[in-house]
Amino acid sequence: MAQVIGVLIVLGLILLVIGWVAANWLPIAAAAAVVLGTWGLALLVRHIRMMRYFASDDFLAHKVAIASFVAEHNELAQYVGEIGRRGTFALGGSVTGAQAHLATFQNASRHRYRRDRNIATYQTPFVHNCSLQVVRNASADPIKYVMKYFNIKATETGLADVENLGDGIIRLEDAITNLGQREVSITQSVNPPKFIMKHYADEFMKRVGAELSPITVPYPVYMFEYVSAGGNSSQRSTVTLNRETIDAMIETMSAKIKFRRSAAGQRALMTSRLRTTIKERDNFTCRYCSISLSVEPHLLLEVDHIVPVSKGGLTTHDNLQTLCWRCNRTKSNKIIAS
Repeated sequence: MAQVIGVLIVLGLILLVIGWVAANWLPIAAAAAVVLGTWGLALLVRHIRMMRYFASDDFLAHKVAIASFVAEHNELAQYVGEIGRRGTFALGGSVTGAQAHLATFQNASRHRYRRDRNIATYQTPFVHNCSLQVVRNASADPIKYVMKYFNIKATETGLADVENLGDGIIRLEDAITNLGQREVSITQSVNPPKFIMKHYADEFMKRVGAELSPITVPYPVYMFEYVSAGGNSSQRSTVTLNRETIDAMIETMSAKIKFRRSAAGQRALMTSRLRTTIKERDNFTCRYCSISLSVEPHLLLEVDHIVPVSKGGLTTHDNLQTLCWRCNRTKSNKIIAS
């Protein structure tokens, strides 16, 4: 009898659950279906509006009007790729962990106790494994410690390497920034509906014919890392060689070099400040084609060595000139008589 009563109670509970689900979840499911259907319809309507806009006479007319500007934009995007491929974006390296790949690490802790919650980073020349004091000192004096522990020597050759790195990074930064400004100008010229730029920005650029360069600036990043023996604590100091850091390193290295009487020692320092000085001296005008920022607001100007460094040219004011990116791209490392 007791078993029968128990079975009846279980059946009753099952029926109650089924009734509750039927009373509560079916309306919820119906409401969810309505919401999903409404959302899907909204997406369909928006897609139809997008297709109609890109097929409209207004958009096609704007596309034709800015075709030459888009073509120049695409050529500059290809130039950005060339800078990225030709540039040297690595400098020095740490020897700690250089042979770590020859060993196999295994945590052999017992009693299910894992101590290595923080594991040191090896097998990369841009991480220096060190003491906690070195990490803190590197945070306070980053240039000194990057040069010391990543084998960047204060010599004429080392200074030239840093300047070459800075040249590649600054040219890439300026070119990418210029591309971004051009893309904004394209958008403003066409002035598409807000929903187009909100939901179809990439499609808009594709329809206009503009190539979007996926290249970013590959800044060298140096890390000082401390990990305690038990892996319970870890601290890092990171130094990124961007424009500001590279300029500081160039000036620091120059102060350490004492060859002031040599021709190399008398040269200028290829910093952002010098680039600005040369552009101002040349009135922000290309020395070859004479185009200037006053005529072409989106003009990308670069500072070029008249006699290339690879052919013995020095970074002196009389060996530097302002060129637009087209002329500099054509010149490459050739010596062209002015």
